[in-house]
This record gives sequence, structure tokens and C-alpha cells, in this order.
Amino acid sequence: MLRWLIGGGREPQGLAEKAALQTIGEDQSQNPYTELLVLKAHRDIVRFLLQLDDNRFASAGDDGIIIVWNAQTGEKLLELRGHTQKITAVIAFPSLDSREADSQLILTASADRTVCVWDCDTGRQIQRVSCFQSTVKCLTVLQGLDVWLSGGNDLGVWNRKLDLLCKTNHLSDTGISALVEIPRNCVVAAVGKELIIFRLVAPSEGLLEWDIIEVKRLLDHQDNILSLVNINDKSFITGSHVGELIIWDALDWTVQACERSFWNPSPQPDAQQEIKLCQKQNDISINHFTCDEENIFAAVGRGLYVYNLQLKHVIACQKTAHDSNVLHIDKLPNRQLISCSEDGSVRIWEVREKQQLAAEPVPTGFFNMWGFGRVNKQANQPVKKQQENGTTCSLELIGDLIGHSSSVEMFLYFEDHGLVTCSADHLIILWKNGERESGFRSIKLFQKLEEDGDLHPAV
Repeated sequence: MLRWLIGGGREPQGLAEKAALQTIGEDQSQNPYTELLVLKAHRDIVRFLLQLDDNRFASAGDDGIIIVWNAQTGEKLLELRGHTQKITAVIAFPSLDSREADSQLILTASADRTVCVWDCDTGRQIQRVSCFQSTVKCLTVLQGLDVWLSGGNDLGVWNRKLDLLCKTNHLSDTGISALVEIPRNCVVAAVGKELIIFRLVAPSEGLLEWDIIEVKRLLDHQDNILSLVNINDKSFITGSHVGELIIWDALDWTVQACERSFWNPSPQPDAQQEIKLCQKQNDISINHFTCDEENIFAAVGRGLYVYNLQLKHVIACQKTAHDSNVLHIDKLPNRQLISCSEDGSVRIWEVREKQQLAAEPVPTGFFNMWGFGRVNKQANQPVKKQQENGTTCSLELIGDLIGHSSSVEMFLYFEDHGLVTCSADHLIILWKNGERESGFRSIKLFQKLEEDGDLHPAV
């Protein structure tokens, strides 16, 4: 119990697990988040955070309530009530008409089989749709076509006034778990272990109504797809429950790269402990991706991986970054990452360069795309060949944020106001830059003293 309070995570299941976990002492000189505000308003698990603007965010979860907060002060601004069951999806929504052009709108879906549009400036529920035959699990807005999509047991296409334009037939009892937009008026839907490509057809001279056409099914995954994100306009990436990672061409939907074995069972004396740690299927499930122009950042089981798109191999990894599954990962400025986990911890990492040594084997079994990462082959490569592959990097733990007592579901990064986390403990924590906040307080105190005439010039 003591370790939970001071360590921010669950007690490890075994000695090997305890030894492998990355730790950091009390001296966290590179961790700016030394102050926190605990925000209490939800009565159940808080699963979603959505940034509204530079100063506000919304939270939602299993209590069916959406709350709008001030990111600077932690003040609760609005409480949006209308759903009767847990929230299943939240996205920003384009304005309905010119009268609301300046309003901040959001779209929420719930297990009560409704979708609502909210004005986050007034708290007003603008519109509500309750004709769904199943729970809507994901939402996405296609700005170019001026429509939005709902994904459940079928895929629906709606206009901004919430009129149903068209929908597919029943796709699966499992339902659509994720949607992303790709070029040529197409979307990709993750349905179980399948990816389905749909094309949207707008009304024209020969077609009076909207239509949605199933173009292709991609059957390369062997298990349920957990992660689906765009890398750029030309490619997207998917990850499955059993550790399959596939990079796809967004134009012709072919496989650009594939990795199916995240842990290499090849006997290696110094790797036996590592293999033992990761034999559970959950330890290789790909829970979340984020990308930038250079790298893919992947949350795989309890670990973090940085895959460089140009070098086409993993440049940094922490195989046991947390005690339990990593649920969310994002990139910060200055080559930093933040990750949160089921173990209740939030951790800050820095990607640091280190020169590849000639005798040092490259990690095996990770993103073995295009033949990279084979120890037996690369360990015998000359130094010149190693230098051609560039430098590898390390993920160094620089901050451990202790505050939540249960699974941390996700987080938001505000450059000016700090970090926001939400958790299964029903709490939201606003982590503040202590040095910055101390400076603000000093300025306010000086201004107050000046206003009251309590400042006197030095004699």
C-alpha cells in the first residue's frame, strides 16, 4: 500500500518485473510539473479529455456528464447533462450555422444510443439524435465534404444539422472501433480484425442522394485492431491486440511495411529474463500510436517504442516503461514524450542520441521491416556499415508524476498551462510548472502591493 502512495503504480507481480521497471529518484530536476490541482466533479471513470481552445478543455466519462474546465485555474465552467449512460466518443464539431460561427461546439456519443451537439460557451444542448440501433463507438468529421460519420454496428453519414444522409448495412456485432479519413473521399474503418475502405459519394447530376460504397476489405491482421491513426496524407498505421503493426499506403491501400513478432524467442543468454516478462498477449498489444514527420511513437504492452520512418527501424525503446499497459502516449517539444498507464503513473521521457557501438547488437524482433534488426546479421557488420545506419537513441526517464490512485486513461498537454490527466479514480489532475507558477504569484503579489501603496522606494 505504501508503494502505491509513493510510487504511483501497482506492486510488481514478480522479482523480474520489479527489476526491469524503469525508476527515478526524488531528484527530478528536468521535471517541471512540481505543483498540481486536483479537480473533483465526476462520479465515475473519466475516459476522455478534449481541448477546446488555449484556455479550456472538456472531460467526459462513464457518468455520462461532460464538464468544461478552465485550464489555467482549474475552475469548473459548465456541466453538460443529457446522456443517461457512459460517454463513448467526443470530438470537436463544426458550427451549425452562421449565427453560431464563433461558438465552440462538441459532439458526444453515449452507450444510451444517442449523439448530442453541445455549445461549450453556453452549456446548451443544441441537438440530439436518438435513432441509433447500437452504441456509437467512434465519431469523425470530414471537413472537406461538410459531413460527419458515426461508427457502431454500421457506418452512418450525417450533415451538420444532424440529418442522416446514408448508412451502410449491419457490418458486425463487434462494431466499428476506429475511423480515419484518407484521400479521395475515403475513410478506413477498423471492424474487429478487418479494415474496411469506404468511399463517400456526394450528390451530383447523376446521383440525387449521398451514397457510401464499400471499396475493399483488408484482411492482413490476425486479431482485433486496437489502434488506427494517420501518419501523413500518404500513409496510415494500424496495431493489433497480438502485436501486429502494419503501415499502409493511403492511396492504393497496400502494405508498405509489416511486423508481426514484437518479441524474438530466439535463445540468447542475456535475454531470457526479458522474454519471460513478455509472454502474455497483453504485453505485446499495441494500445496507442502518435506520429510526427520523422517518427512513429508506439505504446506496446508496458513498453514504448520510437520508430524512425526514414531509417526504417526502431531508434529507441523502453520495454518495461510502466508496471502495466500503456494506454496513451504523446510527443512534447524538445524531444520529450509523455506516457500514462493502467498502473496509475504518468511518466515523462526524453529521447537522447547515443552513438551505435560496433559490437552492440540492435534490438531484435521490433519492426523488422525491410530486414532491419536482425542480430546475427548485424552484429557482424563492420563499423562502417553501423555508421551508415546512423545513431540510435535511448528513452531516458526524467519525470514521474504521482497523483492518481488508479488507471490513467489519457492526458492533454497545454503549452502555457501544463498537463491535464484523467483517471479511473474519478479525478482530473492539472499538473503545473512550479517555477512558472511561482513567478506568476510573485508578479501578482508585487502588483497588489503597488496598488495598495505598500511599496516604498529604497532610501
